[in-house]
Amino acid sequence: MTRTQRRAAATRQAIIDAARELVATRGTDALTLDAVSESADVAVQTIYNRVGGRSALLTAVAEQAMRESRVYMDAAYDAEGTAEERLLLAAAAYAKFARERPHEFRILVEPPDEPDAVAHIAELTGEQNAKLASTIRAGMADGSARSDLDPDDLATAFWATLNGLLALAWRPGALRADHDRLDRLLATYIATVADGLRSR
Repeated sequence: MTRTQRRAAATRQAIIDAARELVATRGTDALTLDAVSESADVAVQTIYNRVGGRSALLTAVAEQAMRESRVYMDAAYDAEGTAEERLLLAAAAYAKFARERPHEFRILVEPPDEPDAVAHIAELTGEQNAKLASTIRAGMADGSARSDLDPDDLATAFWATLNGLLALAWRPGALRADHDRLDRLLATYIATVADGLRSR
């Protein structure tokens, strides 16, 4: 890359980082071009030039969050071991991502109400859930997992349930689960799923 291209890329990343911080700390309603402009110390026109409008900003923030989640998830899917072992690793990796990168995780669980952003998050989520479904199919193929259930439906159910459990970390008041309780709930869910998925 030329020096000009490196500067442009750095400016774009600074804009996305500023947008991500605003969404994470103040919610999607706080994401305005003026707020990002002030936080990133760039002109509004620069935001348009490097990223785009508000919807493009939200989409870029979600894309970055998904890329960061893949660092955790892909290592689990690529690990050696049985299908069940890889599924357990994937669940643990997802929980680790939620705990270590809570802002990124929340953006994916509660996507911004922007059609373009939602559509793109759905596409990226579908790609990740396809890896989960593929691992389930591997278990069905080797006889270790039940074959009477649909792998794609299972993947969606697992993903949605884990999202709900992990989201307890930021629920208000008595609805919130602290780390210890959340660990117990996750362990209970994972043990139940593992037992229910095994072939008899």
